Amino acid sequence: MSIPRLKTYLSMFAAVLMLGQVLTAQAEEALPDFTTLVEQASPAVVNISTKQKLPDRRVAAGQMPDLEGLPPMFREFFERNMPQQPRSPRGDRQREAQSLGSGFIISSDGYVLTNNHVVADADEIIVRLSDRSELQAKLVGTDPRTDVALLKVDGKNLPTVKLGDSEKLKVGEWVLAIGSPFGFDHSVTKGIVSAKGRTLPNDTYVPFIQTDVAINPGNSGGPLFNMKGEVVGINSQIFTRSGGFMGLSFAIPIDVAIDVSNQLKKDGKVSRGWLGVVIQEVNKDLAESFGLDKPAGALVAQVLENGPAAKGGLQVGDVILSMNGQPIVMSADLPHLVGGLKDGQKAKLEIIREGKRQTLDITIGALPEDDADIGTAGQAGVERNSNRLGVSVADLSDEQKKSLELKGGVVIKEVQDGPAALIGLRPGDVISHLNNQAISSAKQFTEIAKDLPKNRSVSMRVLRQGRASFITFKLAE
Repeated sequence: MSIPRLKTYLSMFAAVLMLGQVLTAQAEEALPDFTTLVEQASPAVVNISTKQKLPDRRVAAGQMPDLEGLPPMFREFFERNMPQQPRSPRGDRQREAQSLGSGFIISSDGYVLTNNHVVADADEIIVRLSDRSELQAKLVGTDPRTDVALLKVDGKNLPTVKLGDSEKLKVGEWVLAIGSPFGFDHSVTKGIVSAKGRTLPNDTYVPFIQTDVAINPGNSGGPLFNMKGEVVGINSQIFTRSGGFMGLSFAIPIDVAIDVSNQLKKDGKVSRGWLGVVIQEVNKDLAESFGLDKPAGALVAQVLENGPAAKGGLQVGDVILSMNGQPIVMSADLPHLVGGLKDGQKAKLEIIREGKRQTLDITIGALPEDDADIGTAGQAGVERNSNRLGVSVADLSDEQKKSLELKGGVVIKEVQDGPAALIGLRPGDVISHLNNQAISSAKQFTEIAKDLPKNRSVSMRVLRQGRASFITFKLAE
């Protein structure tokens, strides 16, 4: 190879090397640096442990922490450090159940936020600060519906977190968690916001922030930070099929948590708005049945007697499209909005009723502490047949109408082969509406069933064990 050609190759190699170094430097600059955030935020993050005395018979029933699923190294560590078992004054052996969780200080005089499930049923709550000093905490109040608890420790000039605005979070932005997974204090994990406004089963009043931040037992109650070092959520739970982290973590928005903590601090309890309806999702078939352009809104399946919705004129079969200008895309959006209002506040609902848009002004009530009991259907009445759908139905008695808070309807006595069996109807189910019409009697039910359209979605409102919902079906040619 000639010297000029060799020089050319060396020049090209040097250029490629320099380009690689530039690209590497740019990539490093693009990655977030969490070090300053962690240094500033960590002192206000605390470890929370609780103690609860349990009699041996409860221990035998499996209510003590299960160490068998832990790796041998960790199981040996926890067994070696578990306290000796004292005896109660009655002579019964008792054990102390310990729970490990996280929390964070929101005021310099010692108010601490965490999860309700971290401190539930605790006889003693210990808060360990970043300098490893321990303080006994007083439980100010809890709110199981949002899984938020407010604690108070005696202290002055304690380090505090900066509070952010969870509404300003954007899907895809970086977030970071600090907590005590498996008791390892001040462990840091990071990820991104995967989604906002998630609704989970049995969590009606929390529009969760979904992230892919690694969360494990002990992280519960700890803070979720944005890149400004502001707390935007409380890490609460994960979705898993293996029992461990699988990339789906959920945090309570800090806006929700602070509202709850302020009420707990002031009143010792939390008040929420209440509409007094049972709602369900609007799927494609229901949207077609109710004359909607697309599946959206909250379908009113039941209106509770004497509730705010009933007094405000809301009816079964109405589809709520917006509340105070906020669109209802998924039915789960409605409880979040209603729960954020107070008793006596006004709500403007945009609805679809019989294919027409209307606006209702409703005065919000206070959410009862206990769910209202709804009666179940009986079996009295004179049977009538409707072979079109394959069911035998009967009129509801006055007692049944009263217990179900209905003005009319029919109860299914028998399900034969046909459409009713295919859509899962059972004897004892009560039908109050068919094809967007209220049912007053078995005779009317039969007449409406005879004229049902073919090859088009038809809606039916069914009550099963007092729980109402709309279902759809199609009749073939």
